[in-house]
Amino acid sequence: MTPESLLEAGTRALAQNGDLRTSREHFAQAYEAAQRTGDVHTLVAAALGAGGVWVHEHRTAAEAELVRSRIRHALTLVEPKSDLALRLRLRLTAESDYQANEHANILELLDEARKAVDPVVRVEALSLAHHCVLGPDHVELRKELAAEMISESLRSGRSGDLMMALLWQVVDHFLDADPHAVRRLTDLQERLKHEDHLAVRFVVSAIEVMLAIRDGRFDEAEQLAGVSAQLGAEAGDVDATAWYGAQICAVRWYQGRTAELFPLLDHLVHSPTLSTVDNSFFSALAVAAALSGDRRKAQGALAMLCRRGLGSLPRSSTWLVTMSGVADAAHLLGDVDVAREVYEILLPFARLPLMASLAVTCFGSAQHPLGLAALTFGDLGLALTHLKAAVRDNQALGHWPAALSSRRKYAEALERSGDVEGARRELAMCAQEAAALGVGAPPDADLTVRREGRKWLVRLGGRSVLVDGGIGMAHLAVLAANPGREVDAAELVAGTNALTGEIAGEITAQDQLDPEALRQYRSRLAELRGRDLDDAGQAEHDWLAGEIAAATGLAGRTRSFSDSGERARIAVGKAIRRAVSALSSADPVIGDHVRDHVRTGRRCSYSPM
Repeated sequence: MTPESLLEAGTRALAQNGDLRTSREHFAQAYEAAQRTGDVHTLVAAALGAGGVWVHEHRTAAEAELVRSRIRHALTLVEPKSDLALRLRLRLTAESDYQANEHANILELLDEARKAVDPVVRVEALSLAHHCVLGPDHVELRKELAAEMISESLRSGRSGDLMMALLWQVVDHFLDADPHAVRRLTDLQERLKHEDHLAVRFVVSAIEVMLAIRDGRFDEAEQLAGVSAQLGAEAGDVDATAWYGAQICAVRWYQGRTAELFPLLDHLVHSPTLSTVDNSFFSALAVAAALSGDRRKAQGALAMLCRRGLGSLPRSSTWLVTMSGVADAAHLLGDVDVAREVYEILLPFARLPLMASLAVTCFGSAQHPLGLAALTFGDLGLALTHLKAAVRDNQALGHWPAALSSRRKYAEALERSGDVEGARRELAMCAQEAAALGVGAPPDADLTVRREGRKWLVRLGGRSVLVDGGIGMAHLAVLAANPGREVDAAELVAGTNALTGEIAGEITAQDQLDPEALRQYRSRLAELRGRDLDDAGQAEHDWLAGEIAAATGLAGRTRSFSDSGERARIAVGKAIRRAVSALSSADPVIGDHVRDHVRTGRRCSYSPM
């Protein structure tokens, strides 16, 4: 083929068909052929076309530099004031701004492009600029750019321009939680039936996966994700792998199976196909590692994100999801400082949905991680406010798995605040919603609890989770091994004492607060004393001081209960409640099951039916 015919084939594949892979091949061949023949026009057009329709299509350093160097070379061959020179400058500027997480330069150049006579220049400038403002700060600006691009695309004479403009509008509506987003998507889906555009069809297919997950259709979503990834590979879209990974993460998250993703995420965070401004997989790794029991790996991933302050992370199209993962990881690790930091950063975006990239996956309302963060740093009032709002907003989104997740945490916050009846009502609703979504444990699922080194492996049906050890987990192991049988609390204490090397038999005096709880209370109190406290902090300080004073006698010695049966009842109840709380944080379904089927008191039992 001649350089001209190669260029024509590449232009048709890109501008009309959205076939990124084929267009790249033809543009590369056209550039090399034009270089050999000295065809300047073809060389310049091929260099420009090689950039593709998206920003940052070329992810490896060598590929990206090759494309940029060819565009820079082409720029030296054209008249500086020409439209072609402006198009080349727009591409270079967009690539630079995107990777630097900036947008001022491309927006300034957009103003220059608006004065151009050729509508193709204006359309390309608008699309490139739109891609550089995908973070949560620019919701309204994106809508303006997309609307302007639709208008200009009707004048460009290139059919693919309108498809791209309509796609940007669809994405903008979803990122803004606009109630008409699905209506816009439906319009685009109908257009694709009559005029295919491979790159746009791939994004639409990924959005359809997101909607299936929000609807709780997990099996269908997983199947659709595989089909979408295959379509992305066919289109030559470099994001196909990352989007598929994000969608499977979302499915597993709402199935309560995030821990299974730990090995995959540990590998994926280093994939060269990821965008240079995407940190979401590091936060996902921190969460999966924490749920898998690898606290060191979780802390390492979280520390990597926080090493220069969370405020330094690029506010890209995956920033909200990254911050949500940080809040989850901080909650699981009990990292109060990180929880406070992520709360302050996320607060201005409370109304937005947690969406990744071009609305290809969604983790619900930003109110949820705000509530988790508040729960972590101990402000129950704030936690209740945000988590209640999260339930409402997730219902408005039609994200039923996220609504269930938020309701579970809302119930936990109610319980911590002392509203036990309110918590029970919410948990009853959780059970109904989980059954409707098919994410609860089957009624005949067996619960097993056994020690794995320093941790405990808890299995329920097809679910499993590793949690830190504790006396409460030992109690649960005994109850789970004896389903339906009532066990005296004193027997549980005696059995646990024997397991830990203490003398079994008659129960020794039991502390009102066990040593570990007392140590944690004293540590937290010492931490608070070194700070300037607000009202919530002062209330926490006073409460801790009162609890420690009530539990200790002269010289700080722990007080003991007078009656051995009462001592055992209170001690076992506290220990099991702490164990259930740990399980609920690691796997809400298992935590809910244990909470619903374990009874404590002077006689304790696990009744699976």
